[in-house]
Amino acid sequence: MKKILPFLFLLFTLSLPAQIISSSKWTDLFSYNNVLAIREDNGKLIAATDSGIFFYTPATGELTKLSKANGLHDVKITAYDYNPETKTGLVGYQNGSMDVITPEGITYVVDIPLASGYNGSKVINHISITGNKAVISVDYGVSIYNLDRKEFGDSAFFTVSSGFEKALEATITGDTVYVVTPTGLKSHVMDINFPIYSNPEIGWKTVEAGSFTQIAGGSVLAYANANTVKYGDGASFSALPQSFSNVQDVVVTLQNLIVADSGIVYIFDLSGNFIKSYSADEVVNTGFYTTGKIYAGTKVSGIKNENGESIKPDGPYSNISYKIDIQGDKLAVSTGGRDAFNVPVYRNLGYYYFDGLKWNYPDLFKNTNVNYNVLDAVINPAKPNEVFFVNYTSFDGTKGIYKMDNGQLAKIYASTGGFLNLSIGLTFDENNQLFVSEALNDNKTGFYLYNAATDSFSLVNVVTAGRAQKPFTKNGILYIPDPVFTGGGLIIYDYNNTPSSLNDDRFKILRKSNNLPADGVVAATIDKNDNIWIGTRVGVRIIGNPSAILSDDNPQAEPIIIEENGVGEELFRDSNVLQIEVDAGNQKWVSIDDGGVFYLSSTGEQTIRHFTKENSPLPSNSVTDIKVDNKTGKVYFVTLDGVMVYQGDVLQVTENFGDVLVYPNPVVYSNFKGNVSIRGLAQKTNIRITDAAGNLVHQAVSRGGYYEWDLNNHRGVRVASGIYFLLMTNADGTDTATAKIAVVN
Repeated sequence: MKKILPFLFLLFTLSLPAQIISSSKWTDLFSYNNVLAIREDNGKLIAATDSGIFFYTPATGELTKLSKANGLHDVKITAYDYNPETKTGLVGYQNGSMDVITPEGITYVVDIPLASGYNGSKVINHISITGNKAVISVDYGVSIYNLDRKEFGDSAFFTVSSGFEKALEATITGDTVYVVTPTGLKSHVMDINFPIYSNPEIGWKTVEAGSFTQIAGGSVLAYANANTVKYGDGASFSALPQSFSNVQDVVVTLQNLIVADSGIVYIFDLSGNFIKSYSADEVVNTGFYTTGKIYAGTKVSGIKNENGESIKPDGPYSNISYKIDIQGDKLAVSTGGRDAFNVPVYRNLGYYYFDGLKWNYPDLFKNTNVNYNVLDAVINPAKPNEVFFVNYTSFDGTKGIYKMDNGQLAKIYASTGGFLNLSIGLTFDENNQLFVSEALNDNKTGFYLYNAATDSFSLVNVVTAGRAQKPFTKNGILYIPDPVFTGGGLIIYDYNNTPSSLNDDRFKILRKSNNLPADGVVAATIDKNDNIWIGTRVGVRIIGNPSAILSDDNPQAEPIIIEENGVGEELFRDSNVLQIEVDAGNQKWVSIDDGGVFYLSSTGEQTIRHFTKENSPLPSNSVTDIKVDNKTGKVYFVTLDGVMVYQGDVLQVTENFGDVLVYPNPVVYSNFKGNVSIRGLAQKTNIRITDAAGNLVHQAVSRGGYYEWDLNNHRGVRVASGIYFLLMTNADGTDTATAKIAVVN
């Protein structure tokens, strides 16, 4: 493998009609708290958030959502508008791309016009639809998008002596485009001179000088700064008889003018008369008014109605995610980070958790002056209401290990030492013993061991090293990756299943002398064959038999060599490995920094899947954590832009068969052109596929609990329409299974 992205599909095309990168196998664990815009269609409210869109029907209470998991092409939404007459929605993203949503499908648009010489942000600041035209506001001007033809028309780049003037918001009224900028309200008729900005004769006109931030058009034209909202017909304007503290949004409907101001939504008629208001008691981004009821689009609670009820799909408090822990139907997601595996990244979010019924966010992290950098949070398997987390910070008194009980702070095991004595990650072993990796205590890397009886931690310094990563255990051995450039490696500590007794312990650290790169170990795991998979900043190494390693004077790790174009290449050579996870079938999930996730065969010699942000619902190509739930087959991908869940094909795999499932079935070629998946197989399965007459058309041996058939016979030709029978036996022939597949070509 010459590079880590040999199959990466990049979206460099201009417009991709109804491109599908999602499927029923994906679900999101996104936050829908931050509502940016609210629109209405036939009694249904449409709320755009930075994660996706949700639909709410007040009459029935029904909630549905649309995200990258089931149709959208990106995350980090920054702008949205909808035309109920044409049933067309337009979504703008932080990276400058757009989704056009119509009853016929979703079209991805990546060719937004870019001003010559402009090298700044491409974020879409605002979208306003009028009829079949939309005006798109960006940091360097505005563009007209023709929704019926799905193509851009004229653009006006706001060039000034200092560079470019930012178009904050814009709207179309009649044949004129109005734009608010930091220097005033500007306008221009959509004619041949529309692209000319600065010419005093034919360029854009300043309707009113001043710094304005909001504009909306429709029945009237309204625009605003922080304290004043003006409305009118485009030629003359009046100010609303209300002083505002910090206007966040202005919305114009057929009957009303709506102003979102800090935590209050105000409703006026089109003549500027006050009708009513609603205080949401929190920051509001926008508001809407329908059937005499106010709906506030909030920053942290979704939509709030006048009863104070929060309306949104259930999800975590924020999308920012770093590590995840799974215990049954419970989840805990931490949000911290480290720059260069060293400097704390203070996102001050703590962790969120799913209690089996709903997502929760502890009060501990709300309205606090504590700098929280929660690198890891784990659920106690013996007491699922109990969560331990580490606060990686240099502030004495708040750094160290914390225990939570039912979302409430139970105890702080604080440590001192500033940038020394740092707790990094936590893990419970098979006997529910809790270990916490620790670095820079007397220049040593080691661990804290929890004593549940005394509710205290004891420190075990192991070896002089640099830093540490999240630890893991298996069969009485603790593993601590160390990611530093010099002095790093993989600590293997045999506590002999008696961690409180140190007399029978032994350890070894694998470093450069053991054929590991000198760049440190970022992640590691142990597969079902007792091979240790070691992920470094420059590739992967494997080494077998941990017990033998501890007694070997000079154990040597080995790279994985794969064949590419007839030449042997090292797997993931020069690639920064972020995480490695093993599923129940011994296949490997490997995430590469900015390279997405690879799903590999048990030996690593075959790539089964390669998911990227471009070809799948992954919200980012840098996946910081992966967890496989072997009971359900779900694979959790954690990124700083949210958590995405993939329904894998491998569940609990044993020597015998589980619940064998064949899908899709029937296979109708006009609807599905992929492979047929067979799951619930034994660890090793002999497969014979015959036609209705008993003729053998395909046979294979599968490993890892599942198999995919491309519907070709043994000559490589697609089989004819008909019924096909699967006859399967496990490795020693003691268990069998059968199934049948209907094929319609």
